[in-house]
Amino acid sequence: MAWHLFRLQCPLILFSFFFFFPFSNSTDTLTPIQPIKDGQTLISAHENFELGFFSPLNSKNRYVGIWYKNVPNQTIVWVANRENPINNSSGILTIIGGDLALIDGPDRTPPLWSTNISTVANYSSATLLDSGNLVLKDGHGNVLWESFDYPTDSYLPGMKFGWDRRTGLNRHLTSWKTASDPARGEFSYGLDLRGKPQYSLMKGSDLIYRSGPWNGQRLGGLNISLMFSFHYVENEDEIYVTYTLFDSSIRSRLVMEASGIIQRLTWNERILRWNLAYSVPTVQCDDYMRCGPNSICDETRLPESECTCLRGFEPRSAKDWKVGNWSGGCVRRRPLDCGKGDGFLKLARVKVPDTSMARSDPTLSLKACENVCLKNCSCTAYASVNISGDRSGCVMWDGALIDLKVFADGGQDLYTRVDASDLDATSYKQSRGKRNVAVIVPTIIVAMVALISCGYYWWRRKTGLKMKHSSGMVFNRDDFEGGKGSELSLFHAGVIASSTNNFSASNILGMGGFGPVYKGKLSSGQEIAVKRLSKSSGQGVEEFKNEISLIVKLQHKNLVRLLGCCIDGEEKMLIYEYMRNKSLDCFIFDQTRKAMLDWQKRYNIIVGIARGILYLHEDSRLRIIHRDLKVSNVLLDDEMNPKISDFGLARIFGGNQAQEKTNRVVGTYGYMSPEYAMNGLFSTKSDVFSFGIILLEIISGKKNNSYYNDCYSMTLTEYVWRLWNEDKILELADSSMNNSFCQIEVLRCIQVGLLCVQESPEDRPNMSSVVFMLGNETMTPSPKQPAFCLQKGEGFNHLHPSNNETIFSKSQVTITDMEPR
Repeated sequence: MAWHLFRLQCPLILFSFFFFFPFSNSTDTLTPIQPIKDGQTLISAHENFELGFFSPLNSKNRYVGIWYKNVPNQTIVWVANRENPINNSSGILTIIGGDLALIDGPDRTPPLWSTNISTVANYSSATLLDSGNLVLKDGHGNVLWESFDYPTDSYLPGMKFGWDRRTGLNRHLTSWKTASDPARGEFSYGLDLRGKPQYSLMKGSDLIYRSGPWNGQRLGGLNISLMFSFHYVENEDEIYVTYTLFDSSIRSRLVMEASGIIQRLTWNERILRWNLAYSVPTVQCDDYMRCGPNSICDETRLPESECTCLRGFEPRSAKDWKVGNWSGGCVRRRPLDCGKGDGFLKLARVKVPDTSMARSDPTLSLKACENVCLKNCSCTAYASVNISGDRSGCVMWDGALIDLKVFADGGQDLYTRVDASDLDATSYKQSRGKRNVAVIVPTIIVAMVALISCGYYWWRRKTGLKMKHSSGMVFNRDDFEGGKGSELSLFHAGVIASSTNNFSASNILGMGGFGPVYKGKLSSGQEIAVKRLSKSSGQGVEEFKNEISLIVKLQHKNLVRLLGCCIDGEEKMLIYEYMRNKSLDCFIFDQTRKAMLDWQKRYNIIVGIARGILYLHEDSRLRIIHRDLKVSNVLLDDEMNPKISDFGLARIFGGNQAQEKTNRVVGTYGYMSPEYAMNGLFSTKSDVFSFGIILLEIISGKKNNSYYNDCYSMTLTEYVWRLWNEDKILELADSSMNNSFCQIEVLRCIQVGLLCVQESPEDRPNMSSVVFMLGNETMTPSPKQPAFCLQKGEGFNHLHPSNNETIFSKSQVTITDMEPR
C-alpha cells in the first residue's frame, strides 16, 4: 500500500524537490531529481572511484557496483544488487522516499534492491566518497546508510571490519559465486565473537581458516605490511579492525576470491597491475586443524612431516601418523600431576591456538596470568593479549590446543603446560633434532648485531675512525677485500626516513620479494637506494644478514656497492649506491626505452654481467652462487654499465665444493635451472643457466616467461631453439635495433646463450669459458637441446606467472604471486 501511495504522490514530491532544492551539476552525488541510468556514472571528487552499471566477465547481466577509477582492468569493490541482476540496460539507480533504490525501468515497479532504511527522510542524497564509500544522508547531513557497512568481497582502507553490538550489524566479506556471478558464494570471512574474538574463514558452516586474535600489533595469524596502520576497537558498542595507508596515494585492498582465497593486493602504477602482498589460506599449515589437537604445524620441516606433537605429547595413533593422517592429533604421554612440579614451556613465534573457547582477562600481567593458569588444573596454556607495550592482558586455554602454526617471522609467544619431567627443556624442538626456526631467527639477529658492533669497535680502535656524520657510525672494511678503503655505515632510521621523504610511495623504485626499494637523498646531497625489508617477508632476517656478510667482501665494477645498513627494532634496511637508470628490465622489456639500447650497449651489458658472475665464481676470495640472477637484479649506472645486485639468496661454496642440495628452493620462475627447481641441486652451473636466459632476453627483448609465435607452449628458449634448428636464428634479434648490429657477434652470443641453458649441468660451460667465447672469435661448440622442464615438466604445465614472481618451496616449487581477479 505504501508503495502505491508513493506513486500517487510522486509528481507533487518531484515538484517540491525541483522548487526547494536547486539542480546540482556534481558528478559524485545522486539526488531525487538526479538519478543515474545505465551508461551514466558517479565519480568521486578526486576520481578515485566510480559507481555505475557493469557486467561481469562473460555475463550479460547488469549490476550496480563501485570500481576503481583509472585502473585499466575494471576492479569491482562493491555490488548492490548482487542477488537480483538486470538482464537489460533499463536499470535506474534513484532515490525513492528517502531510500536509495534500483528499479528496472521508469515505470517504478518495486525495486530490485534498496537501502531499506527504517526512517523515511523528507530529502536524501547519496555521495560517492574518495574512500570508495557510498553514503546516503538526509537533508540535515545525518548518515542514513553507507556501503561500507555492507561490504561484498572487498575490504578497503577506512572500512570497519567487525560488529556493531548495538544493532547486531556484522560487517563481513562474502565471496562471489563465480568470477562471472557476484551473487553470494559459499565462502565468508568475518569476526567470530566467541571466546577471544578472531576472524574466521568459513566454507558454508565449516571453518577452514582463522586469523588468530588481535594481539596489540596485528591479527595473530598475519603479518602486517609497513604500508598500513591498523586500529583495533573493542568496547560495549563495537568491535572491529580498520586500517589506513601511510601514503594515501597508494591503492590497496583485501579481496576474497570465489575460490575462498583471501588476497592482499596493491596497485603498481608502473607496470599497471595488482601486486600480491600475501594470501591465505595458501600453505598447508593454513588449513584449520590440519595437524589435529595438541600438535603444531611447521612448513619449514617439509618434505618431512610438517606436523609435530607438542612437547609432552605423542600421536594418538602412531599408525595414522606415519602415513600422514594427523587429524587425530596428539595426547599426553602421561597425565599431569596438578600442582606437583608441572609448569610451562615457551613456544616462540607461533599462531596461538583457536581462541573460540578461550577466556581472557585484560587486567592481568603475563606473570599473574601464569599464576592463575597454574592454580587451575584444567588450564593448558596462556599467552599475552597484547604483545606491544607493557604486554598487558592474558588469554588462557583449557583442554586441547587446536590449530597451532610456526612462523618464520612474526607470531607471538605461547606458554604450554607440561609435566615436571619436561621442564628441563627450554624451548620447543622439532623431531630428529632440528631446532625450531623461532629459536634460530632471534639468535641470528643477536649474532648479526653483535658482529656489526664488534666489527665497528675493532676497526675504530685499529684505524682511529670516529663518527662520520649524522648519518651514522662508520667502520673501515679494508680487511674484507684487500684494503680497498671502502666504508660501511650504520645509518640511523630517522636519517633514512628523512632522505626518502618518509618512505613516500613516489620514491619507490621497485618492489622486490623482500620489500620495497626507495630512492633517497642524504643531507650531503648523495643519492642512495634503500631496500626496506618487509616485516611480512618470511625470509627477511636470514637474507638481510646474508647480504651484509657477503657483499662487504666483494669489490668489482660489475657488482652493486653496499654503502651501509640500518637496524632499528624490527626495521632492517640496506643502503646502496643509487643507479639512476634503475634495472635492466626497465629498458629491454619497455617498447619505447628498448630502442635506447643499440647492439653495442647490449653487448657491453652482456659482457659486464658475465664478468661480474665470473668474479663471484672464481676471482673473489669466496666462491659465491648468486641463485637469483635475473634482468631485474641487474642495475645500470649513468653510463649503462651493468651491476649485479641483490645477494640475499646467495650462498658461499668451499674451495673444492661442486654442488649443494637444499629442501628450500628459492629464486625466480623462468631463470631457475631444472636440477635446482626440481631437485634442489645448485652450483655455479645454476648461475650459468640463469645467465643464459638473461643473455637471450637481452638480445631478443623478450621475456622467457612469455609465449611466442602464437603457440601456447612455446617459451623464449623453445622459440630460440626452433629458430636455431631452422637456420633463422637472426630473427631473434630485437627489431628495435633496426638490424644495425654485427651479425657475427649476435650469432656468437646466441650460441653461447644456448650452451648456457642446456639441460645437463655438465654440458654447460663455466663462466671463464663464457667470458672467453664472448670476447674471442674462436670455435664454439654446438649446443644441445635447452632445458624445457620448467615449462613442460611435472607440476609446471599449469603455471604461467609473470617475470617477477619469486619461488619459495620445500618439496616442490610453488609460486607466491598470483594473478588477481
